[in-house]
Amino acid sequence: MTAVPAIPAIQPLDEFFRRQGRPLPAWESVTPDTIPEPYRTLLVHERDMTRTLEQFHGAPIHLRVLSRHREAGAYCRESVLELDGSNRPVEFGAIKIHLERFPEPGRTQILEEHRPLGGILNASGRAYTSRPTAYLRFAADAFIRDALCLAQVTFLYGRQNTLRDVQGHPLAEIIEILPPA
Repeated sequence: MTAVPAIPAIQPLDEFFRRQGRPLPAWESVTPDTIPEPYRTLLVHERDMTRTLEQFHGAPIHLRVLSRHREAGAYCRESVLELDGSNRPVEFGAIKIHLERFPEPGRTQILEEHRPLGGILNASGRAYTSRPTAYLRFAADAFIRDALCLAQVTFLYGRQNTLRDVQGHPLAEIIEILPPA
């Protein structure tokens, strides 16, 4: 088996900030035992965040895309996951999706930008794994605070996660940042 190259803990979020000329918010890697509840329960697992957040909040989730770009077979988007009905933000994220690894109709659903990737994968019945590679603490900057509708400066917790198909190929690399519960 070929060794998987390490992914910097802040990728792909750093790509969006760089492309848009914004400075990265202050962040640090943390260990799971230092993450306070309910963040720990919501982040420290090997499940997809879509299903985890839908179960926690008791409502389906949709996507609000903030920015997007394509690069070398990948579709990248910066987005907010919101609860259906209330549009309450429950996650800010950046994702790099390897489109060539998705047959139709999955590829079309991804590009429609309505459902989160986890929801599309779960509905299709496609087998995949979710493996967090880092846990993070962020000082929310103005951009992230605005995206999550937060009025004050606060620290947020998140993770860098990789979704892989059953052969071990990466389907997506994701930064998932949660607002205060």
